[in-house]
Amino acid sequence: MPLDASRSSMPAAPRVYRLLAADGQPHPVLDDWFESHEQALEAGLIWCQVQGLNPQTLGLEVSTPRGDWRTLWHPCSAG
Repeated sequence: MPLDASRSSMPAAPRVYRLLAADGQPHPVLDDWFESHEQALEAGLIWCQVQGLNPQTLGLEVSTPRGDWRTLWHPCSAG
């Protein structure tokens, strides 16, 4: 089946990133959308440093073109 040219020329929706808490749910404090994974990680690292927490307890998700979320990495349960 040939590729639909009208769909292939549509611009991709911008991706956004969000941080996950140790339970795999959106982080209750850092509940925001970030324009890049670098911005998300920086916010998470700063927050963990101030709180004295292990940044490995954070995970990261990216939005998909359909509006779903895809996990880039899971949080580590070790604190």
